[in-house]
Amino acid sequence: MNTKALGSQLKDSIPIGELSTQYGGYGIQDTLRTGFSSVQSELMPSHPLELSEKNFQINHEKVNLSTVRNIQGLHAPLKLHMEFKAVKQVQRLPFLPSSNIALDTLRGTDECIGFEDILNDPSLSEMMGEPHLMMEYKLGLL
Repeated sequence: MNTKALGSQLKDSIPIGELSTQYGGYGIQDTLRTGFSSVQSELMPSHPLELSEKNFQINHEKVNLSTVRNIQGLHAPLKLHMEFKAVKQVQRLPFLPSSNIALDTLRGTDECIGFEDILNDPSLSEMMGEPHLMMEYKLGLL
């Protein structure tokens, strides 16, 4: 085998560093190597209030906790956080619908009727699973 001819072929070829770039030789994105691009992640919110509305519940809880801290002291928000954590851990079996009434009571949304109260009825769900399979999945047996 002629090693000089092989060396000249390697010198004229494309370096490996250029192959690993996001765009191929023709300026088109290499989807096989980089995956599909998400246009949604590149978009900015269409309105200034959109970001505020997405984070409304989180911001509302922060304001409530800071108000409670200013009025009652440091122990009150810590106690509420512990209660939230304890209430979130208590759930029914995975195949039974849960109303989360204790969490709604702690948040103060038990007296409000919202979008999720009417259109999030689990009995109207199209998806019903096998109880045994769902329990095995939750326990990590599958």
